[in-house]
Amino acid sequence: MTGFSYRWASGTDVGRARDHNEDAVWPEGSGDTAEELVIAVADGMGGHIGGEIASSVAMEAAASAVGGGAEERVRIANLAVIDRILEQPRLAGMGTTLTLAVLGGDGSMDLAHIGDSRAYLLRDGTLQRLTRDHSLVAEMIESGELDPAAASSHPFRSVITRALGMERNVDVDTSDHRLEPGDRVLLCSDGLTNMVEEDDIAGIAGDAESPGDAVWGLIAAANQAGGIDNISVVAADAASDAGG
Repeated sequence: MTGFSYRWASGTDVGRARDHNEDAVWPEGSGDTAEELVIAVADGMGGHIGGEIASSVAMEAAASAVGGGAEERVRIANLAVIDRILEQPRLAGMGTTLTLAVLGGDGSMDLAHIGDSRAYLLRDGTLQRLTRDHSLVAEMIESGELDPAAASSHPFRSVITRALGMERNVDVDTSDHRLEPGDRVLLCSDGLTNMVEEDDIAGIAGDAESPGDAVWGLIAAANQAGGIDNISVVAADAASDAGG
């Protein structure tokens, strides 16, 4: 079986309207590996202190779950957030999204997701969304109550219907995917997707030579569009052992 390697980069930015960053990414910085790679984005909520703590606690727990699959890592992260709330009751009400992918050395992608951060797969210039938003607006669109064109300006667009920290037995969306050499996986917070249309995300990420160029090009585009929220992106490129 063909082995896979990955080049990755991540970035997070406070944006142009907020005074603090409640997002977290994993891993931080950039690099490459011929081994399994875990990538993740979390978008915290619950006020200045609570949001930052929720996303960082979740990310630390998910990333340090050695050998765990994507769903297991998300569930471990959820319990970590709940335990922190129990330890510090002043943090009651905090929570976080978490979108996490385990990229295997065999080209497999194990994806788990809760909230309205997203995962995309860019293949041959075509961008495919791999996750469903757990938000009030998304549910209204699915039920036919809301025109998708009106979603970005809806007053309840930031209302999340599922997040880590709400309950111990959380409902996690999962999916499995098979990567091909040349694929680019993107994870992002809604600070990107609320500011930049998917066609533009595809264009910017598709034109970028490296994962780092994709990450910072997308963050710059979100800021140029107004940057009303924190913006976080992780990009990972898949290649075969032959360098495909």
